[in-house]
Amino acid sequence: MKQEISAGGIVVFGNAILLLRKYNGDWVLPKGRVEENEDIGHAAVREVQEESGVKAELIKYIGDIKYEYVYGWNRTEMVYKTVHWFLMKSRNMECTPLKREGFVEAKYIHMKRAYDLAKYDDEKKIIRKAEIEMEKTLDI
Repeated sequence: MKQEISAGGIVVFGNAILLLRKYNGDWVLPKGRVEENEDIGHAAVREVQEESGVKAELIKYIGDIKYEYVYGWNRTEMVYKTVHWFLMKSRNMECTPLKREGFVEAKYIHMKRAYDLAKYDDEKKIIRKAEIEMEKTLDI
């Protein structure tokens, strides 16, 4: 089984979170593969900037999610994926989706609404975890 490591961010501005809308309508958090010999925190910041144009600042590591998926032209190759998530903050709400990656919209959405919009249950859980961390950190 192939293993893949990714990193991403729950980027906050005030009480809003950055979400990306894919061409199929799904709302997701920005994330992507960690490059060889790259630190996961650096990868998370890089992926957020590549996918959304947002220059975010790391605040805190908040955990990982793990899942398996099938890929390949014949859908027979299994990948075991770990995504490391960081709470981040941005200084403004300017964002631009990376269209060549299939994103059609990048937007800051109120945290409660972001939870409802997020496509995947594991991303919903990480949003809840970020919300708890934000409550602990008053200066975000």
